[in-house]
Amino acid sequence: MKYVDVVIDNNSDHTDELYTYGCPFDHVRVGDKVYVPFARGNKRREAYVFTVKDRLDEPVRGLKEVLEIDPEIRLTEEAVDTCRWMKRRYLCKYIDGIKCFTPAGSSSKRGKKRDPLAEREYVPDQPKALNEEQAAAMDHIRKRLAEGNHCIVLMQGVTGSGKTEVYLQAIQAVVEQGRQAIMMVPEISLTPQTIQRFVSRFGKEKTAVLHSKLSLGQRYDEWMRIRSGQASIVIGARSAVFAPLTDPGIIILDEEHETSYKSDKTPKYDALEVAARRMGYHGGLVLLGSATPSVVNAYRSRSGLFDLIRLEKRYNETPLPQVSVVDMREELKQGNHTMFSRSLIRAMEEQLDRGRQVILFLNRRGYSSFVTCRSCGHTVTCPDCGITMTYHKSDNACVCHFCGKKQPLPRSCPACGSSYIRQFGTGTEQVEEAVKEFFPEVSVARLDLDTVRTKGSIDKILKEFQKGKTRILVGTQLVAKGLDFANVGLVGIISADVTLNIPDFRSAERTFQLVTQAAGWAGRGDEMGQVIIQTYSPDNYAVIAAAHQNYEEFYRQEVALRKQLGYPPFCDLYQLIVAGEKEDLVQRTSQELKDTLRARLGENASILGPGPAPMYLVNGVYRMQILMKAPNGTRQEFSAVVTEARKKLFTDKKQECLLHTDINPFSFV
Repeated sequence: MKYVDVVIDNNSDHTDELYTYGCPFDHVRVGDKVYVPFARGNKRREAYVFTVKDRLDEPVRGLKEVLEIDPEIRLTEEAVDTCRWMKRRYLCKYIDGIKCFTPAGSSSKRGKKRDPLAEREYVPDQPKALNEEQAAAMDHIRKRLAEGNHCIVLMQGVTGSGKTEVYLQAIQAVVEQGRQAIMMVPEISLTPQTIQRFVSRFGKEKTAVLHSKLSLGQRYDEWMRIRSGQASIVIGARSAVFAPLTDPGIIILDEEHETSYKSDKTPKYDALEVAARRMGYHGGLVLLGSATPSVVNAYRSRSGLFDLIRLEKRYNETPLPQVSVVDMREELKQGNHTMFSRSLIRAMEEQLDRGRQVILFLNRRGYSSFVTCRSCGHTVTCPDCGITMTYHKSDNACVCHFCGKKQPLPRSCPACGSSYIRQFGTGTEQVEEAVKEFFPEVSVARLDLDTVRTKGSIDKILKEFQKGKTRILVGTQLVAKGLDFANVGLVGIISADVTLNIPDFRSAERTFQLVTQAAGWAGRGDEMGQVIIQTYSPDNYAVIAAAHQNYEEFYRQEVALRKQLGYPPFCDLYQLIVAGEKEDLVQRTSQELKDTLRARLGENASILGPGPAPMYLVNGVYRMQILMKAPNGTRQEFSAVVTEARKKLFTDKKQECLLHTDINPFSFV
């Protein structure tokens, strides 16, 4: 008889612990999925083995036994170790971590293979010659791989510097060692291009794909291919970091600065931290790539925690684009009331006449950003979430971009009855309409979350632009992430102020990154490109640094400001949300939580709130927020105190409120 400690597949804080069972199967191993009788009714439940023992330290009264071991699903010991770590790191439940490592879907009853690459054709590709900077980068990576010790390398390379070829050859080096690799991109929209390059280099048989847009059956089959060792290279978005590889040697995060690498759902993990944990276990390398590294990771690289590699020249030696900043305040003074500056219109005409393409970037979808009454000032908000609704002209409706609720555009003000209710602000839908008015003979397409809802729509939009059928592409940040088109002569940033005015300490960083990334897609062919940045804040340091493509100057000013204000990388931020359907109870409980934290952490601890969360009412649930700053070196102490408070206030007693914890969130909405 063996004895096992298991985690029950039950989404409750009350059962978030290890349960001991006897096991009549001698072949049971850590990571096995098993079936056990649970609770008073002995209901058959799924569970996962975390420890296996030959004997018990002390007798267990009424010991129950494992009923069955699942023959298909099993986690590695490293996955179990990472789940334990995730519980401590992100204050989540054991089962939250386990769900990240286990496959969605189930095996095909007909035995049919569900291959996401089956209908694609790929032309074999050979490694390209490296320039001097790329060769130096590969020498450093090969040296680190040969050492067999865990390390993190940040490769900071300007757009078009050839980072992807370095990724490909780094993975080839790992495969030659007999090990495996994970290649991650920040957006699912980028996976088609990435898959094309990697499958062309390594072949379909060795390559697997993992992301949320696959069918459940495809995800299950790909998971099994990886787990069985048939595929040694995994490509995907954030969740690919949990690919069930048995001996990964490298995990690559392209565009590492993107916020999409941080989960906004439980467990609220950071893909970089998970990658580092997994590579620490296996003695592998984490490779981060970006033209605009996050301030936190840039600080780590400059402090010696990460290795730093620089690629400062474009692969084809084409100069970086010519960038100019247009002060939209002056445009207004001179009578231009359109969303396009005169210099942008002239530049578009010139590039189109030369047969080149144009990208227009605005990080706000919809037609108008809000609808308001000019008589009383009432703004249309979501009845469920309480946030401002965006007007979509294609639907003639107001849409909540948080919960998706849609309602007709009111003909009169709901508050005062006035007919003076209008749409204000600009979104990509309105930009597209205006472009078609200025250039009626030119083909225009829009790339944002509203145009890519159907399967294959992203591929279709990008292919038509790549083939030159679309001359002008209007889009949100989707167009600023990893797209590579040689014929783009001009990138126009419609408004750099959209991200600059977000109430978040990272607003300057996000502005610099988005503008720099979007600008980098101009002139990637043989000709120099042009970038025009429109803004009402031309003197802002982030805009100036982006215009000069000067990361170091931006970093210098930003990190000094962060240090002065005590923001990351100089602390960990904790966002605690108390949520419930009874408003007075939520407010009382959040204050009780604040008092408990204060009593344990002391008067000097930085604890802000409680106050209404930015989205106070969501689908009938009230939300109060507490923010804490944990100075470097105190994260374990703060996490222990939060865990203790959660147990005291939310687990041990019947509570009608829930506590949601997010450490270092990338959005405070």
